[in-house]
Amino acid sequence: MASRAIRPSTTQSTLALWFKSLLNALLFFGLFMVALPAVAYRLLPAVLSLPRWLSLGGGGVLFTGGLLVWLACLDAFSRHGHGTPFPLDAPRDLVTAGFYRVVRNPIMVGELAVIWGEGLMFSSPAILLYAAAVTLIAHVVVIRIEEPELRARFGAQYDDYCRQVPRWVPSLSLRHGS
Repeated sequence: MASRAIRPSTTQSTLALWFKSLLNALLFFGLFMVALPAVAYRLLPAVLSLPRWLSLGGGGVLFTGGLLVWLACLDAFSRHGHGTPFPLDAPRDLVTAGFYRVVRNPIMVGELAVIWGEGLMFSSPAILLYAAAVTLIAHVVVIRIEEPELRARFGAQYDDYCRQVPRWVPSLSLRHGS
C-alpha cells in the first residue's frame, strides 16, 4: 500500500531535479527545522545552563555538519537517483553514493543533527525534547514505511545495500562491500 504513494520522478534534467529537491527541502526545512522548534521554544522558554563549548561549539558543529550533509544528499538524489526526496517525485534509482555509502538515511541524520544542534545552541530543553521526539518518530517511519517501500521498489539491490550499510550509525570498521 505504501508504494502507491510513491511515484518515481519523470524529470530528466539533473538541474531541474536539484531545484525541485531544494524547493521541497526548503519547505520541509522551514517547517520541521525552523517553525516547529520555534514553537517548542515559545511553549517552554526555559534555558539550560550548558557550558559555552557545548552549546555553541557542539551545537554549531551539529547544525553546520547536518546542513552540509543534507545539501550533499539532495545533490546525490538528483545526480545519482534521478529524483527528489519528495515521495511524488522519488528517485528512479537506488542512491548509494556519497553519504549513502556511510549510512542508509543520511538526509534524516543531517536533519536530526540540525535539530539537535539548535537545541544545544539555544540551550533549550523544549527544542531538545522536540529533537528526541522527532528522532523517535523518524526511526519508526524509516522502519515501518520507508524501508518496506524501498524493498518493494528495489528488491535484492536494496537488501544487499542494507547488509552493507548501517541504518543510522556509521560502522567504525574499514570493510568494503563486494
